[in-house]
Order: sequence, then structure tokens, then C-alpha cells
Amino acid sequence: MGTLAATVAATSTKSSSSSFTFILLIALVFIGFYFLMIRPQRRRQQQVAQQQKTVSPGARVRTTAGMYATVIATDGDDVILEVAPGVEVRYLKRAIMEVIAPGDENEVAEDDTSYADDEPEDVEDHEDAGSEEEHDSSRDDDLATSDKD
Repeated sequence: MGTLAATVAATSTKSSSSSFTFILLIALVFIGFYFLMIRPQRRRQQQVAQQQKTVSPGARVRTTAGMYATVIATDGDDVILEVAPGVEVRYLKRAIMEVIAPGDENEVAEDDTSYADDEPEDVEDHEDAGSEEEHDSSRDDDLATSDKD
């Protein structure tokens, strides 16, 4: 009987230590998520908010919609952006994703011209497609005549 009590006491100690270990591991996972994901995201949000507050006329910006523009004026929570010469639009400051540094503008211009380097499609591909269409239409004509019979 004494050995039964000792066995029960030993089992309860093992289960309580394993549940404590499980709770400790879960806590460590949440702490890891905080330092690896949540904290850096908050830091980026604070930097974006700071850039939005300090945006000034003449700065190049990119909106959350991906449009590049130049700030013409600021008016409270609004900014007036020039998206093309003579085209001005009004946005909320919150719509500004980032202020582009003067050195980064060259990279944006290079990205815009990359489409000019694309080569036209091969003419042979179109000719092959045309011969297939002719072959399909002759087959359709054969089917139409067989239906009449």
C-alpha cells in the first residue's frame, strides 16, 4: 500500500512538471513572436507615421496605391500631389507609403524604362497559328458536309 502511494505521488509530480514545461514553451513562443514580428512591425509603422508628418513640398513620394508623385502643398491632414505635369490630386497624408530619397529616384526611372527593352514576339509563331486555324476550318467544312449526308 505504501508503494502505491509513492507511485501516485511520483506520477503527479511528473505530470505537473510536464504541464509547467508546456506552459513555459508556449510563453517562449509568444515572446519570440513579439520580438521577431510584432516589435519590428511597430517600428516600421512609427517610421512611416513620422515621414507622413514631416512631408514637405518638393518631396517625391509613393502612395499606398503605388503611384509616384511630387508633393506640391500640405493642408492639415491632406497633401496635394502632382502625379504628372499639370495633374494635381489631393490625398490624405496617411496614403503616403514612403518618401523617396533623391538617390532612389534613378532606380524608379530605370524600372519604368525596362518595358522598352522587350523584344517583339516571333513572326513564325503567328504563321504557325494561322496554318492551324486553316486546318481547323477545313475540318469544320468536312464535318458540315458529313452532317448534310
